[in-house]
Amino acid sequence: MSQTITQSDNTKITLTKTADYRDSYANSVQIRLSIWDFFLVFGTVDTDAQQAPDQIQITNFQGIYLSPQQAKALQNVLTNNIAQYEKTFGSISLDATNPAAQRFVIPSGPVH
Repeated sequence: MSQTITQSDNTKITLTKTADYRDSYANSVQIRLSIWDFFLVFGTVDTDAQQAPDQIQITNFQGIYLSPQQAKALQNVLTNNIAQYEKTFGSISLDATNPAAQRFVIPSGPVH
């Protein structure tokens, strides 16, 4: 199945799905980086497996490598889409109702 999109500058982009294409839901994204690429690991938080308030079980199901240029392009697309979403539906809050929302880990040390 293919879909063709025409951009404002008349550039035509054809999107085609591979035979193993799938849509999935993720409420966890871990990002690892190196000098050459960004590695995004998508998963779901397993609230049923949470045995203590200070423990979170995440089941990862897909890893995607991005070039630094593509990661920057993704940042721009997400920034614009989040602003549009918040303009339409209101501010997005990162609060305690999401068990992983407040647990951002910023690694220190060398970049590999």
